[in-house]
Amino acid sequence: MADKKKVLITLLVAVIIVLIAVIVYAFIIRPSVSGYVVTKQSEGVQIAIATIIAQIQQNGFAQIPVGNQTLYLAPFNPQQQQPQQ
Repeated sequence: MADKKKVLITLLVAVIIVLIAVIVYAFIIRPSVSGYVVTKQSEGVQIAIATIIAQIQQNGFAQIPVGNQTLYLAPFNPQQQQPQQ
């Protein structure tokens, strides 16, 4: 009888520890990791935009590899075009 109580208590303690671990993961670890990922994604976007702008300023255009093709970006301002007569 005493062995059954010890096994039951050990099992309940194990379940409580697992539940605490799940709660800590759900409310502390996952949000901090998600925040870190979002921050790094934003930094990556800023670096990519800065690189594209630097290429355009330096070369007048930017080349971006997309799969097995190359995308060319060039500045365009329709207000600078002269009207055709």
